Amino acid sequence: MTTHNDRAVVLASGGMDSATAAYEAQARGYEGLYLLHTSYGQNTEQREYECVSALTDHVGAADFCHVETSHLRQIGGSSLTDDGMDVAAADTDSDEIPSSYVPFRNANLLSMAVSYAEANDCGAVFIGAHSEDFSGYPDCRPAFFEAFQQVVDVGTKPETDIELLAPFVEWSKTDIAERGLELGVPYEDTWSCYRSDEPACGTCDACAFRLAAFQALGETDPIEYERRPDY
Repeated sequence: MTTHNDRAVVLASGGMDSATAAYEAQARGYEGLYLLHTSYGQNTEQREYECVSALTDHVGAADFCHVETSHLRQIGGSSLTDDGMDVAAADTDSDEIPSSYVPFRNANLLSMAVSYAEANDCGAVFIGAHSEDFSGYPDCRPAFFEAFQQVVDVGTKPETDIELLAPFVEWSKTDIAERGLELGVPYEDTWSCYRSDEPACGTCDACAFRLAAFQALGETDPIEYERRPDY
């Protein structure tokens, strides 16, 4: 039997960051993992779902909850959910908020994750956000997670104790890849591309940061790409 102190929810997108967060949670002693995945109308939702399903098996998850959240697609405002907006090519040096930003997405996802955690008496919620995310996405910044922790503390039952953990929030994508390789994360069963179910495009922001991380480590990314540019 796992207890409150060793059960955790992991927000699992199907990408390398959240997969690494799941393995990091286990490395920190969280034996009972509850994976939460949401489909909100993103271009690659089927491929992402397949990857989270594989991750569930890899980590021996206690539960896998898949939720359809079509309201984010109906709201729009992002190239990931709006067919009228193109996913832009990568610009890794830009500090501008990219078109792939889904308005206030992480607040929506974390709210569901906290509900899932409280219902299952979990002691933590893990999210795989990192420093190269928060340069462009306001809901990936340390200040956001600190504020959301306060929301969790005041918005749950008095006896509920859930810690919001973003273990990579000050890390680079390269740091995450290095840690994941140490932990044996099966990156062949992860997906980062914003544009395509297969092969990955190699030129969107998500592909660019991922490829650059593997290149910096002198490793080969195990998934298929239409193009493998140098970043």
